[in-house]
Amino acid sequence: MNRFTTSILVLALTCLFSSAQAQTINWGSLKAENKQLITVNAGLEYGAVYGIGYGYKINNRLFPIIATVEYSAPTGDKPYDDFKTKIGGQIRWVKLNNFQFSTKLHGVFRSYQNELVRMLNFGSDLSGIAGYYRPNWFVAGELGFDKAIVTHFDHSQAYREQYPGVVDGWYEPATGGNLYYGLQTGVSFRRHDISVRAGKLLRQDFKTAPMLPFYGQLGYTIRF
Repeated sequence: MNRFTTSILVLALTCLFSSAQAQTINWGSLKAENKQLITVNAGLEYGAVYGIGYGYKINNRLFPIIATVEYSAPTGDKPYDDFKTKIGGQIRWVKLNNFQFSTKLHGVFRSYQNELVRMLNFGSDLSGIAGYYRPNWFVAGELGFDKAIVTHFDHSQAYREQYPGVVDGWYEPATGGNLYYGLQTGVSFRRHDISVRAGKLLRQDFKTAPMLPFYGQLGYTIRF
């Protein structure tokens, strides 16, 4: 695989699967008896994207921890060819009255396929969220970095006809990453949270941006 082709494939992967899709938590509305959270969301992320997530609170004490698993995919004719899954958790480190700070850490597994190649990727996503949380509303800022660590390439026959010497397999080192930053806000009532997230994306050189350098998401969460 030549360097130019690798760059094109990595660009397609990082553009289609950045870090925008994630569960948004209102720590102010999260009561001690709320152990589980189910989230559905939809948004724009280089196209229309939808997702679903599940969270389980495993610690109610000084540093609450919510373990999460998430799935997201772009809309299209073959919704299961391209997808992203995230497994990890969020922990709240600081609570000063209504001001709170938390971090998220997830392992990421994603798939992307086009007429040239199918790519499977393992990576990580780390972010920090700081904001003002009330029982009925919240507003916070977020900053995170999504890194593609190792990627498996499975090339199509059409690609092999153009480049007969191409080799399938796992490629290291890390192939790319995205920095993302923005705002999240929402309202809460009874056991329900409605949230909005929006922000900007930068590639890992912190200078260049994707063709559409923004993300946006509308989410709904039920707590029980």
